[in-house]
Amino acid sequence: MTTATVLLILLSIVITGGLSFFQYLYKANNKSNLYLLLALLRFLIIFGVFILLINPIISRKNLEISKPPLPVVVDNSSSIVALNVKNKTLELYKKIISNKAIQDKYEVQSFQFDSEFQASEKFNFKGKQTNLDAIAKDLKNIYKNTSYPTVLITDGNQTTGNDYLYSFDSTNKVYPLIVGDTTRFMDLKINQLNVNKNVFYKNKFPVETFIQYSGDKTITATFSISQGNKLISKQNITFSPIKKSAVVTLFLPADKIGLQLFKANVTSKEKEKNNYNNTKNFAVEIIDQKTNIAIVSALNHPDIGALKRSIESNLQRKVTVIKPKEINTLQNYNILILYQPDSSFKSVFENAKSTDVNKFIITGTNTDFSFLNQYQNVFNFKMSSQKEDYLAKFNSKFNLFATDNIGFENFPPLQNTFGTINTTGNIHVLLSSKIRALETNAPLLAFAENQGKRSAFLLGENIWKWRLQSYIDKQSFEKFDLLMDKIIQFLASNSIRKSLVVEHENFYNSGEAIEISAQYFNKNYEFDEKARLAIKVTNTETKQIKNYDLLKGTNSYKVNLDGLPAGNYSFSVNELNSKTSYSSHFKILDFDIEKQFVNPDVERLEQLAKQTSGTSYFPNQIDQLIQSLIENQDYKDIQKEIITKSPLIDWKWLLGLILSLLSIEWFLRKYNGLL
Repeated sequence: MTTATVLLILLSIVITGGLSFFQYLYKANNKSNLYLLLALLRFLIIFGVFILLINPIISRKNLEISKPPLPVVVDNSSSIVALNVKNKTLELYKKIISNKAIQDKYEVQSFQFDSEFQASEKFNFKGKQTNLDAIAKDLKNIYKNTSYPTVLITDGNQTTGNDYLYSFDSTNKVYPLIVGDTTRFMDLKINQLNVNKNVFYKNKFPVETFIQYSGDKTITATFSISQGNKLISKQNITFSPIKKSAVVTLFLPADKIGLQLFKANVTSKEKEKNNYNNTKNFAVEIIDQKTNIAIVSALNHPDIGALKRSIESNLQRKVTVIKPKEINTLQNYNILILYQPDSSFKSVFENAKSTDVNKFIITGTNTDFSFLNQYQNVFNFKMSSQKEDYLAKFNSKFNLFATDNIGFENFPPLQNTFGTINTTGNIHVLLSSKIRALETNAPLLAFAENQGKRSAFLLGENIWKWRLQSYIDKQSFEKFDLLMDKIIQFLASNSIRKSLVVEHENFYNSGEAIEISAQYFNKNYEFDEKARLAIKVTNTETKQIKNYDLLKGTNSYKVNLDGLPAGNYSFSVNELNSKTSYSSHFKILDFDIEKQFVNPDVERLEQLAKQTSGTSYFPNQIDQLIQSLIENQDYKDIQKEIITKSPLIDWKWLLGLILSLLSIEWFLRKYNGLL
């Protein structure tokens, strides 16, 4: 308590004592036991009221001892079962957490990981992917500013996520407990197969296959690719203790339209412990159409190269960069990207009027806006000669097509001339512009539909910086390229918009995310947030039916179908209020990545232990691991002093005591005829 509070309490004692003395002793001139008792009661009552008014803060100090945490992380992926170490893993886990000395020294906490990381004391070893990188990230968040060791029971075979070696905090020791048979067996394995998902009819498409060999003698293996019962390609490959890998690149003919399934296989006369990793199924979608896009520009600018690379990341797109005066005909192009048009674009705009080609107009500091006002009727530009930087703001209500916010607010600004932009037509704004923190309410990326023709407008240059920033944020161009692909897809079609639009792949690999998204629009083609969407999925072979509801996101409905076994599926998405439906099919390819391994990844786990100053152990060294944890002096109990402050007014019993004393005083006065 503060000095002022103590003085107030002393003053209240003096005042309370004086009032009690004056009323029951001095004024009544009677010092009998009854009056002394009544004076005491009055003193306690008035003093209690003063105490409530002063409301002193009572501080209490408690000492709390917290033990250092010991996360015991267990690999819950199906590779533990494939390596036949499920029971051994459970045995090791139970031996660690049940050790009395470990429990006395550490706060033992159990976790499991497969594709995700979570707290758990029970394990089913059915995880379809292994992500050790997730362990490092989540442990850092759980134990911030804490020093702790980690016991990691795993085979170390990671199948998804970033490289985990550099993800763990080097100041916190990791003790890998490596499970699995470390005996080296002869093994042939298709380590990786690269193929484009979409190829064009009557072309040849490359299939790149990485084959890995583990063994101590020279063998001859046969690598083949087949489709159904038809053998398409076959060749022999020699491996030896020196040559342990091979890369085979084949060009297969795309002679059938639609989804085509293939099987790659590598075999030898030698007996192998694991034959599952000798085969890999893959599929390609063979299409007979291609979108030709012309980027028309009189300038040389980094944007042009970025747009070309981004658009051509979809093999269905072919981009030609051409100057406006070099175009003889527009019949060869499906879409025109007009980059910073000026008067030299006059013939391009005039020829475009007589064709069905859609336009994507990009403006910048070299655009002739007076000329542009004459040849389009969506915007009226009143621009100055001053340059300005415009930041992007994502419109979550945009509904022309499904797209996510890929971090637009964090992208560098685009540059355009400063001025007023008035809308003269009906537009759909995906991105509006900001000047620093000031919202302009002007469009930055917008779309328009008029009499069957579609157009897009990007009002700013330097979009190459957006693609680069997207790569920095996501370590991939995929998000940005997908946005650009959706813009091109919108411009490539003049079809009437459907009320129910569903997006899905034609095939998925077993174990990867299977997500289907849908959008439902009302009669005004506005995204309907009250729609009720459900999906019915049928396995065409077993006839098993599963029903799911689609969950509403920002501007679409989504469902995750992870866990479906490999096979062919048909599905229908239904809007339950309007009875609108969409039907299609997809295939899940039989591929279990967790069955690809024969041995644990000892080398990388030992490297992880070394980088974190820990030690790796094998199951027969479990007692050494436990003893090391017990004797480790780097992790000690932490004593914390906890000060609890509570205001006296929160003591409800004090108010009850005052009321009780008042009642007793009233009863004594009444009983003795003093009222």
